Amino acid sequence: MNEVENPWQTLQSSVPYENPWLSIRHEDVITPAGTPGIYGVVSFKNKAVGVIPIDADGNTYLVGQYRYALNEYSWEIPEGGCPLGTDPLDTARRELKEETGLTAQIWTPIARIHTSNSATDEEGFLFIAEDLTEGEHDPEDTEQLRVWKLPLTDAVAMAMNSRITDALSVAGLLMVARLRKL
Repeated sequence: MNEVENPWQTLQSSVPYENPWLSIRHEDVITPAGTPGIYGVVSFKNKAVGVIPIDADGNTYLVGQYRYALNEYSWEIPEGGCPLGTDPLDTARRELKEETGLTAQIWTPIARIHTSNSATDEEGFLFIAEDLTEGEHDPEDTEQLRVWKLPLTDAVAMAMNSRITDALSVAGLLMVARLRKL
C-alpha cells in the first residue's frame, strides 16, 4: 500500500450547509475498492488549540462549561479556535488569558493532532504553558466557564477514567503525563 497515494476518487462535491465556523461537504466518490459511494466531511474554519497550564507546584487549570452539542457539562483544558492562516501559539496565549486569566512566560508545543479524522478535517495544536501569572479572565459571550485549579495528576486521572472526554484535553493531558513521567 502506498502511504502517499490517495485511493479515493471524488466524482462530485457540494456544500449543502455552511456557517461562520464550519461547512459540510457531500461528495460522490469511488471507494478504494472501486465501488461507488458517498462521503460527508465537516470542514472547520478554525484550527483547534489547547493549553495545559502547569504552575510551579504541579497544578493545572481546567475550565468547565455546558457543551450544547453534547447536551452535557464538560471539564476541559483551556482551548479555542485559531483562524486559518494565523499562528496557533498566538491563539493559545489569547485563549489561556480569556478562559483562565493566566498568562505564561514559557510555552512548549507538544503536538499536532486530528480530532476525528474519519469525518472532519479539524487540526489541533497542543501547548504546555508554564511560569504562570494570575489575572482576570474574560470569557466570550458564548462561554459560561468555571475555572478549577487542581493537581496535574488529578486531571490526568480524570482523563484516564473518562471524567474528561474532550479529545484535545485527553490527548494533551496524557501527553503531558508521559512527558513528565507522571
